[in-house]
Amino acid sequence: MATTTPSARAIPRTSGTRAREVNEAELRATLSTFRELSDEDWQRPTACSGWTVRDMFAHTVGQYEELPRPWVAVRRIRRARRTHPDLGPLDGHNESQIEDRRDVPGRELIGALAHYAPRAVIALRRTPAAVRRKVRPSLLHPEAKALPDDSVEYLYCVLVARDTWMHRMDLADATGTEPVLDRHDREIVDQVVLDLALAWTGPAAELDLHGPAGGNRLLGIGTPAATLRADAVDFARHLSGRPTRGRLEVEGGAGARAALMAARVVF
Repeated sequence: MATTTPSARAIPRTSGTRAREVNEAELRATLSTFRELSDEDWQRPTACSGWTVRDMFAHTVGQYEELPRPWVAVRRIRRARRTHPDLGPLDGHNESQIEDRRDVPGRELIGALAHYAPRAVIALRRTPAAVRRKVRPSLLHPEAKALPDDSVEYLYCVLVARDTWMHRMDLADATGTEPVLDRHDREIVDQVVLDLALAWTGPAAELDLHGPAGGNRLLGIGTPAATLRADAVDFARHLSGRPTRGRLEVEGGAGARAALMAARVVF
């Protein structure tokens, strides 16, 4: 019997109008969460190799600072070629973002994000849609060629919120707390699942994702050869290559199970 689980490929891509709501909601959630940190929390290690909570947040500030000011990104990328020749362009750039705020206390970084992030989102939103579709992020970061859509439109509608959201999940892991989730979190996870589905080449598999950001979706076409059951946030952690908190339960054929466990999505 054919499955009635809706196809993950049928998830609509976040529209520009919806992206504004999601980006603003994620910024509110991120700022609220980081404002609750103790002085000790800022020094905790994160799932991002070599980064403390403070380092991770400094990177986030740098990202938003650069969105409306791409010349700042260019300067950092050029510097990283000299100072981090052992790293790839993106990783070196990220380290350069952190170095520019190496001595800024965590609580002052919150003010910097509150200053830059809304301006970045507004600048992206005001960029004509035709320009957003034509401008390629890979001009600055060659790694962007691996994205499902190498465009500023995809950056605005999907990646801006996703990157910020994943680092908020990193913070929850670093501090041992539970992230607060609402309907915008499900939009972000849905876009992760859509990107997975668009790249999926394995046997058909069903995703049974729990929690406020969860849902049931089918990868591939036909009767599922395997079913994965997990918390939605844990599945996102898995797809990003991060450790999970809970267990990913996978039942079914060996090929489909292996494909699910090897699956990755760009964050």
